Amino acid sequence: MDYQKIINIAVIAHVDAGKSTLVNAFLKQSHVFKDNEKVVDCIMDSNDLERERGITIYSKNCSVTYKDYKINIVDTPGHADFSSEVERIMRTVDTVILLVDSAEGPMPQTRFVLSKSLEIGLRPILLINKMDKADQRATEVIDEVYDLFLELNATDDQLDFPILYGVAREGIVRYDWDKDTNNDIVPLFETIIHHTQPYPNLMDEPVQMQICALAYDDYIGRLGIGRIYKGTLKAATPYEVCNANGTIHQGKTNQIFVYKGLSRISVDEIQCGEICMISGIPDINIGDTLCPVGAPDPMPAIKIEEPTLSMNFMVNDSPFAGQSGKYVTSRNIRERLEKELEVNVGLKVEDTDSTDTFKVSGRGELHLTVLLEQMRREGYEVAVSRPQVILKKIDGVQCEPVEEVVIDVPTEYSGAVISALNVRKGVLNDMEEIGTYTRITYMVPTRGLIGFRSDFINMTHGEGTIVQRLADYEPWKGEIPQRENGALISTETGNAMTYALWNIQERGQLFIGAQTPVYEGMIIGVSSKNMDMGVNPIKNKKMTAVRSTGNDEAMKLVPPRILTLEGAVEFINDDELVEVTPTDIRVRKKYLTEIDRRRHYRALGKLDAQEENSK
Repeated sequence: MDYQKIINIAVIAHVDAGKSTLVNAFLKQSHVFKDNEKVVDCIMDSNDLERERGITIYSKNCSVTYKDYKINIVDTPGHADFSSEVERIMRTVDTVILLVDSAEGPMPQTRFVLSKSLEIGLRPILLINKMDKADQRATEVIDEVYDLFLELNATDDQLDFPILYGVAREGIVRYDWDKDTNNDIVPLFETIIHHTQPYPNLMDEPVQMQICALAYDDYIGRLGIGRIYKGTLKAATPYEVCNANGTIHQGKTNQIFVYKGLSRISVDEIQCGEICMISGIPDINIGDTLCPVGAPDPMPAIKIEEPTLSMNFMVNDSPFAGQSGKYVTSRNIRERLEKELEVNVGLKVEDTDSTDTFKVSGRGELHLTVLLEQMRREGYEVAVSRPQVILKKIDGVQCEPVEEVVIDVPTEYSGAVISALNVRKGVLNDMEEIGTYTRITYMVPTRGLIGFRSDFINMTHGEGTIVQRLADYEPWKGEIPQRENGALISTETGNAMTYALWNIQERGQLFIGAQTPVYEGMIIGVSSKNMDMGVNPIKNKKMTAVRSTGNDEAMKLVPPRILTLEGAVEFINDDELVEVTPTDIRVRKKYLTEIDRRRHYRALGKLDAQEENSK
């Protein structure tokens, strides 16, 4: 086969900086779509959850052609929870386009994805995006990017990066934003081919391909995705598969696919430099290297970041279990989690003492709640516990994960945020005013951030933004207070009545409205006091023939606070669970009856404290 010039690029950035939008512009201006084809926004975010949340969860591949170059593009996640996707992709690309918001500047995830690309010697291209913002400060942002490169020990070559300016949403990239008048992304294409050498012609050498990602197809099974570093890979051919643990076994490729536009097409052979997908090797794994039979030449292993948080996934045993779910047994849950492990390498699943409970560990709350959301949409019912951090022993010292948190908040709310983070064992690193906002940088134990987001939204009236990334492991910081307010717990089973809720709402904030089915032990709201309260939400007004002035006024309910899945997971304490079903998200006590809860607290030695609080 003839050698083709190939350049692989990754678009990296902080979440919501415009990565998927830029890839859209690549595809549109490369005429991947037909003239009469309707193109949706963020077409690379093909998963329903990605579209709804406006984030990229899984890295994806596509390709475009410019002049005589084939450019493979990888759209990567920006959230730190999906960083296991990012770090593997970096090995398959020749350069990265670092996308930075013209107003926000580099953020915590920017540091993470950039550090990964610099570590393996890539020379980035800087694109300052969203130049149409009224508060854009491109000159200052470029200085901040230079500072970031220096902090990350970039080489002289890496510091000599080209700078472009653009508005990805409109498909415009320019060398000079004020002087140039072009309305396309040709400057970006030209910069890519002049800044980056195409992959060298190593087609005559023995084949070498490393797997960096996995996929699964119901018809052809497990798929390995990776780059061919040497030689030519062929379909229906036996190869040596070198594992990361040093073992070698034989496997035979069935089909091989390359990307053309957004489509994957089956081919007979692929040249070095390409990113491709292979089928036929059922036990293929991340980091495996394919080599010719009899000539194993494994590549360096790929390190995957370890999980930092765990949750217990258990069979739903509430009184409403099985009402809306299709898959409700422990066997169903086990099979689904095992299927997820086929492709989600940042996840870890362990058995527990109970056959109905599985310990699921991931990179963060978002990583785990995305899996839960996918499961509930597929018809699964599951109950989950409060997230727990995964501790490490380093040099004999118990250590916990600590995160760098960057918060932009209206200046008048900064004091409340600082006070809340101090209580959660945070340490203030930096603080600067940007217009009417204050940017606060904190180092906070991951434990301290569980449940913080909802409090943060309330204390900043929804005007603050918070981003975080795993920074390091540090010695245990001591006890951190959990939720201060108690729960409003239903003492009865039935349908909630307006009359009962009208009286209960004086005691706290409700999670439910009238006619919502409730059961004993279900949490229907948050108490205004620092103790749990049992309430009867199904009590109705007694009907009599006697009428009196003032007793029959209209009963108006305050709109309830509807808990999202993330909100529910953040809300619960250690003795509570989130019940996740296809139709409902409920919060409940682990022990549903008052007697069982008292027995549990007595066993833990906490009953005296509970009784003291209730006085």
